[in-house]
Amino acid sequence: MIVTRRVLLAGAASLSLSACMGGGIRATTPRPASSPMRPEPNAAFDAWLDGYAARARAAGIAPQVVDRALGGAGFLPDVIARDRRQTEFTRTLEDYLNIAASPERIAAGRAALAREGATLRAIEGRYGVPAEILTAIWGLESRYGTEKGDIPAISALATLAFDGRRGEFFESQLTAALRILERGDTTYANLRGSWAGAMGHTQFIPTTYQAYAVDFTGDGRRDIWADDPTDALASAANYLSRMGWQTGQPWGQEVFLPAGFNTGLAGRGSTRSDWAGMGVRAASGSLSGAPASLILPDGPNGPAFLVYRNFSVILRYNNSELYGLGIGHLSDRLRGGGPIQGTFQPDANGLRLGDRQELQRLLTRAGFDTQGDDGVIGPNSEAAIRAYQAARGMPVTGRPSRALLEGLRRGA
Repeated sequence: MIVTRRVLLAGAASLSLSACMGGGIRATTPRPASSPMRPEPNAAFDAWLDGYAARARAAGIAPQVVDRALGGAGFLPDVIARDRRQTEFTRTLEDYLNIAASPERIAAGRAALAREGATLRAIEGRYGVPAEILTAIWGLESRYGTEKGDIPAISALATLAFDGRRGEFFESQLTAALRILERGDTTYANLRGSWAGAMGHTQFIPTTYQAYAVDFTGDGRRDIWADDPTDALASAANYLSRMGWQTGQPWGQEVFLPAGFNTGLAGRGSTRSDWAGMGVRAASGSLSGAPASLILPDGPNGPAFLVYRNFSVILRYNNSELYGLGIGHLSDRLRGGGPIQGTFQPDANGLRLGDRQELQRLLTRAGFDTQGDDGVIGPNSEAAIRAYQAARGMPVTGRPSRALLEGLRRGA
């Protein structure tokens, strides 16, 4: 029995939540606000952890590593809560790109590029992945290292493995995390990350770390957690290179379609090189001419993009077209490109980003504070809407609508 685990639970301090993870390395952008996380006593978890400790030793992990790491592990119920609701909110393309390439993220990214320019160019020289792509990944994954996550990875992974919804997967991540400690790449105290075990500047899960992390600084450790982001950025570049990144080729580009264009040709399953001959033209510059697929993430009337092989490589990092577009567009903005030129379509409630921002401002002005006007209708905005509807004798739904916006405009 690992007695020290009970000691930890009795006097645990609160922990902060910083990021989430889903697909290949992680999945999310934008990040939820930090919230406290505390281990709680759980006899079933303790029994599971004792059984896992035996399996870890049988797998060849040094007993002292197993005992020390698992002796400090605690059951984190908030991790399970996050896992259950991670797909609660969906974003329109307009929302997603507004967050992924916000003015603040662009400014911080350009500063990071300037600060780490020599390192990024050296990494680009070795692996062939552009500095702006690496910086964009860094920006979406951890806001340039400012939100790497502060949840003890062993506790988070053990909790998810015990929970069982994806038990086999998370047990493999837990075992990989123990091997990281056994190798000495970081300390027990530093092995922290998101609620789902994604770690460091570029949010690698442990098995991805094992397979692709590199020691670019040459100090004998593959340290993706340090204040110095060098190893983390090089590891991301190595990963993309190993996934098939084509040096000198773009990720994609925004395009305009001619009137009457057959949008049935859209989709990543169809790749061709004759788009220019079909009347497709670049929103800026010229078409690459390389084989590409047409995607219409906001529907046939929204912005259109040709995406090349490197777009599929980005999706190996996170298998979401929105994520791939977020990385690509932010990288373009970091190198001086302009905003999306196509027309974004309304969301399911008939509202565009500007409408939702106005809705938030009007609610706050009316005394129902939405805690900001970023246009993202999250829990704060929904609570404000419910309070407003209740105060006006309206059906309480908490949902934005065109009618609600018009009423607020009239001061109703």
